Amino acid sequence: MLNPVRATIEGIGRLLTYLGWIDGDRAYRIADLAWPRIVTGIARMSKSTADVAMVGIALGPAAIAGVGYGLPFWMLAFILGGGVAGGTISLVSQRVGADEERGVDAAITVSAIVAAGVTIPFAGLFGFIPEPFIQIIGSGEQAITYGADYLRVASLAMPFAALNLVASRAFVGANDAQTPMMIRAGAAVGNIVLNVPLIFVFDLGVVGAALGTLISNAAATAFFAAGLLRGHLPMIGALPLRLHRAAPFWNGETARSLRRIATPLVLRNVALNGGEFPMLAIVSLFGPNAVAAFVVALRVRALMNTPGWGFGLASSSLVGQAMGTGDARSTTGYAQDALRFTVAAYGVTALCVFAFAGPISTLFVQDPEVLEITIALVRATCLSVLAWGLMNGALGPLRAAGDTRWPFYAQVFGLVICALPTAYLGATTELGFYGLYAALILETGVPAAILYMRYRSGRWNDVAFRSQRNISRPG
Repeated sequence: MLNPVRATIEGIGRLLTYLGWIDGDRAYRIADLAWPRIVTGIARMSKSTADVAMVGIALGPAAIAGVGYGLPFWMLAFILGGGVAGGTISLVSQRVGADEERGVDAAITVSAIVAAGVTIPFAGLFGFIPEPFIQIIGSGEQAITYGADYLRVASLAMPFAALNLVASRAFVGANDAQTPMMIRAGAAVGNIVLNVPLIFVFDLGVVGAALGTLISNAAATAFFAAGLLRGHLPMIGALPLRLHRAAPFWNGETARSLRRIATPLVLRNVALNGGEFPMLAIVSLFGPNAVAAFVVALRVRALMNTPGWGFGLASSSLVGQAMGTGDARSTTGYAQDALRFTVAAYGVTALCVFAFAGPISTLFVQDPEVLEITIALVRATCLSVLAWGLMNGALGPLRAAGDTRWPFYAQVFGLVICALPTAYLGATTELGFYGLYAALILETGVPAAILYMRYRSGRWNDVAFRSQRNISRPG
């Protein structure tokens, strides 16, 4: 069966190999790990994009804005769970490379407990009282009502989403990207299918979109749990990971290693995704049409960012495994080739979306005034996402090495010092929408430059050496 994503990724790899920019064997291994995660990302981001598009068709721009106000709070599951899972892939990949089975077990169980522990309180809080949170960043009574209705139900899926991230990263760290692809992409497709009757047949609107999110994430968690406990799944077969009966539920040394690696990643995710809170509040100053257009542009940008999901995790896994074996040459080679591969894939994606920004925007909005703003913002995100490619390419080796503080510093500087002030100037001066376009570019461009300089310095290798000395070996 033809897989267009795999064919495209492998085609880019062959071209880069032909040009002499990356090694052929490494390109194959990178592509083999990356494309399933990219498919998963496309499916998951298509799900969020479908939520926005479907509620827009059913209820109009106010519903788009409402879902946009609710999404940053729901995304806390990925901010917190993704940071924990970033530590999971570092610990699992290094222990797989060092052939430490019990260490892998401890990394998975400790990560799962922490991921659930940090998301359950937020799920309860947003589920009971969503309105005050939506009002912090939202404007317009109808849009705020839609946002609260969406968040009240979607928040219940937060712990499931975090656990899915941990399980997914664990499998990628063990060289298996296809199992999480089949589970998470299947859940995302099922979510989109569920949306149709829930939104249009049962007339549940934004609540229907949120209910589909809850059902699909819970189902994915059930499949991951079954696979890890049994070591195999129907239609997938034997899995490279299985929790042993004697696997510890908690290990102090592993928890400390996870905290050291994951905390900066959580903070970095807060700066990256948490920036949507103040940014949406600033965009609200431009008016409701601008909010709807901005939400659409962010959904499109999220789809364009899916190559980074695959290449970043492939880089972290392969670089981490090379570190685990002590092969310095392979460590550097995988880091360099994955970065070049990532930037090339992002370039292809950004060029395609820039060329077809108009037709893409009409899938969400038809109002001429909103459409004009949407097209301009989508094109600005194309420039923004090119820098995102460089950032993700440099982040993979740093995450594998446990050098996770610099990504946090870079993201905070780009957001707080550069992007938010520029957007505010656009909203309050004659700079207007040009300030918003520039803010989108600065938000990724500045962190990309900082992370690339950190990567080129090679100091992450020193961090990796210290990290390896601290890896626990549960007895």
